[in-house]
Amino acid sequence: MRKKKTAVLLYLIVFVISGYTQESKIYTHHQKQYQDALALYNNKQYQAAQTIFEKVQTSTKDYETEANSAYYVANAAVRLNQLGADRLMENFVANYPTSTKRNSAFMDVADYYFENGKYPYALKWYKKVDQTSMSSQEKERFNFNMGYSLFSSNESKEAERYLSKVSTSPTYGSQAKYYLGYIAYQQDDYEGASERFDQIADQELLSDKLSYYQADMNFKLGNFEEAIALAKSQLTKSDRQEISELNKIIGESYFNLGQYANAIPYLEAYKGKRGKWSNTDHYLLGYCYYKQEDYANAINQFNKIIDGDNGVAQNAYYHLAECYLNLDKKQEALNAFRNASQMEFNEEIQKDAYLNYARLSYEIGNPYEAVPKVLSDYLETYPNDSHSKEIQELLVDSYITSKNFEGALVLLEENSSFASKATYQKVAFYRGVELFIETDYASAHALFAKSLNNAPDEQFKARARYWKAESQYMLNAFEEALADYLQFKTYPAASRTEEANALDYSLGYTYFKLKDYNNAISYFQAYANGGTDLDKKNDANVRLGDCYFVTSKYWPAIESYNKVLQSASPEKDYAAFQKALSYGFIDRSATKIEELNGFISRYSKSSLKDDALFELGNSYIKENQEAIGLETYDRLINDYPGSTLVPGALLRQGLVFYNSNKNELALSKFKTVVRDYPNSQEAIQAVATAKLIYVDTGQVSEFARWVEGLDFVEVTDSELDNASFESAEKQNLQGRNEAAIKGYENYIRDFPNGLHAINANFRLAQLYFQQGEKDKALPGYKYVADSGASEYSEQALARVCEIYIGNKNYTAALPFLQRLESIADIPQNRTFAQSNLMKGYYEQKNYDQTIAYAEKVLETDNIDDRIKSDAQIMIARSAIATADEERAERAYAEVLKIASGALAAEALFYDAYFKQKSGSFEASNNSVQKLARDYAAYKEWGGKGLIIMAKNYYALDDAYQATYILESVIANFGDYTQIVADAEGELAIIKSKEAERNSDIIPEGN
Repeated sequence: MRKKKTAVLLYLIVFVISGYTQESKIYTHHQKQYQDALALYNNKQYQAAQTIFEKVQTSTKDYETEANSAYYVANAAVRLNQLGADRLMENFVANYPTSTKRNSAFMDVADYYFENGKYPYALKWYKKVDQTSMSSQEKERFNFNMGYSLFSSNESKEAERYLSKVSTSPTYGSQAKYYLGYIAYQQDDYEGASERFDQIADQELLSDKLSYYQADMNFKLGNFEEAIALAKSQLTKSDRQEISELNKIIGESYFNLGQYANAIPYLEAYKGKRGKWSNTDHYLLGYCYYKQEDYANAINQFNKIIDGDNGVAQNAYYHLAECYLNLDKKQEALNAFRNASQMEFNEEIQKDAYLNYARLSYEIGNPYEAVPKVLSDYLETYPNDSHSKEIQELLVDSYITSKNFEGALVLLEENSSFASKATYQKVAFYRGVELFIETDYASAHALFAKSLNNAPDEQFKARARYWKAESQYMLNAFEEALADYLQFKTYPAASRTEEANALDYSLGYTYFKLKDYNNAISYFQAYANGGTDLDKKNDANVRLGDCYFVTSKYWPAIESYNKVLQSASPEKDYAAFQKALSYGFIDRSATKIEELNGFISRYSKSSLKDDALFELGNSYIKENQEAIGLETYDRLINDYPGSTLVPGALLRQGLVFYNSNKNELALSKFKTVVRDYPNSQEAIQAVATAKLIYVDTGQVSEFARWVEGLDFVEVTDSELDNASFESAEKQNLQGRNEAAIKGYENYIRDFPNGLHAINANFRLAQLYFQQGEKDKALPGYKYVADSGASEYSEQALARVCEIYIGNKNYTAALPFLQRLESIADIPQNRTFAQSNLMKGYYEQKNYDQTIAYAEKVLETDNIDDRIKSDAQIMIARSAIATADEERAERAYAEVLKIASGALAAEALFYDAYFKQKSGSFEASNNSVQKLARDYAAYKEWGGKGLIIMAKNYYALDDAYQATYILESVIANFGDYTQIVADAEGELAIIKSKEAERNSDIIPEGN
């Protein structure tokens, strides 16, 4: 017993000693500083605690105290979010591997990050924790926290492994099952998700979250009514973002149940993902509006679907097109049908969209491809379609209505089965008219002949016959033209054509050209009495007067010219002049002089004034009023130094002096003619008359010396000169063109300054020109033009200008055009010179002169619309180049009234441009539509117009139309790099803006 007590006492002594020793150690080593820091730490005063722990760590000599201090320094750094906190904790683990706080450090830091929602940081530290030393309770907490951190970091598969370990835990089981169910939900495993959710015991705790997901799952499983009930019950309990998603579930569920009116308010309430809707979102709401026949709101949703390339987009574009059609927006419908027809997700929709695209192309025109091609491509794609007959009928008619006759003709000749003979007849006819207007008379003639060879339509047969005659007339084939005019007259259908109104006028001119003046008189008289065109009636009276004049019936001629003088004809000056001449031929010299003086007073700006002065001078001389006659010649010489009549006036003055024995004065005039107008016929006659004076005065040697200095007079070779020229002339008169060309070339080579040099060069040039060898004709015309005044000067100048302009060499043409303007007696030549000076100055970017000449052209009487539109377009383009858009707008408006072809296309583009600038977007689009419909052949203007249209649509909040048009331009206008670049720039701007509100849109360049 004693031993036993002793043992117990020994144990107590050891315990006491041990306890004493421990207490002494703590008291000794755990200094007050450490205890104070620990207290601060426990009170979450981390910054103050950290400072003290740092001091303890560096000052203590006790390993455990030092390690603990290092632990708390690092732990405080984590909680204070200090830079390098991770490194401090890693240093603690590395420097104190035996510390009892090593595992606690990992867990504490991980838990801290977990509690603050920094799950990726928490994962980093949870992965370092040693689970073997944990209690069961600690392991449950670890597994849940680890699983949730993985779940929040989108590592669902790993998360499932940890969460599954605590799915039966009383503490964490409900939450674990919820997240396991959510993972299954995310993976579209709705049955698995539903099973997990059903196992959750704490329904009240998680009811708010479960209601949303259960509603969504029921929607995705097709249980739409259940989805609606669940989502509606949750609407008042959820946060803002979840309410948006619940509205989407309800709206889409109603949509799938076909309850579109019910769906609309919920779909409208949806806010999108991160504030953006998708193409599908816009489609669903748009379709609901469409089913309610609220087409405007439907369009507003469908047209936000851009960049779509799936079945939803194809459906949307098809229904968008139908909405546009219901609102009579056919151009917009055309684009949407075209887009739907180019997508292959639903073949039935694709085919029906293509059919409607083809129909609309025919009806309103097509800016992307020729209407006949659209229709024929449809027939090729769907050869056995039930609508084939309808499309074939549209195709037949589209050749005419599209006005692309050149393309239509090619298509018809390659595919004769596509249309009837009547269609080919019309297309050939209209293409012939186009070529006639473009002055390609030979090609026009060939097409009118083709039209006549395919002539089931009697009215078009008659019209083609008439225009074939017109073409032959312009080709100087007057006999053939006459035969066709007369044949036209025999057709019963001719009287129903507009051409019948001009037949008498055309026949009158044809007989006039054939010098059959009696028949010409008959037809001109008929038109003057019954014609419908006032200008042509006035002209018919002019030509009637000419026919009487040339057949020496001067009184009837005077009567006809008087009718012209009583009208508003632009040829009143010509009629007045011809009337004066007529009086001279019936021995009424005094009346002739009176009329000529009256002419000079009344028509001071007439191109015939120099002719009138010349005739007046001749008349005074004839009446022996030599002084007044000489004075009149002087007026002509001084006022019109460039006139071709000046050498004749000088010569006549010399002859008057010669006949009055005033030899010195006569010689002075003759020598002036020879000096200033060498090579002219007047110069040759002046030399011959001067020779008589020298012979009469015995000064033959002086005459010889004078003649030696004249290179165009070769006295010794004159007979050879004449013989050589006459030989060439003979070949020309006999129609042997090649022999005549060789003869004239030989003459010019042998007698470069011969008596007939001007005539030979002119005749040679004419022959080359008629054969189409214009470059070979040019030297001859230039020789004549540069040789001074002659009877051929004006015509030669006109031809030089025509050839240079045909070669687009305005720089070379300008000086000749200036000369032609100054000397032209023929009004048409003056107008030709001025209109081309206008174009030449524009080429040189001399816009002031361009406008000045354009205004001169517009002041000219009796010019056709083509020349007027050329002048207005020059003003407009010059105004654009000088940034005078106000003037450009006025000029383009004038062009639009009268132009055709390319100029009309250009004017329509600018009409759209100026309307867009003024904010008239729909009116601007109407102009582009007209451009596309009526001038599809002018693709460059069409492409530019489409960019204008795209801008208009975007301004009208129709992003679909804007982007679709721009994408079509990029795809279809590759030959026009600037147009494509402009379209790409506009498209990038629009997509960038639309990407801000539509999640399916990727901005250009991304």
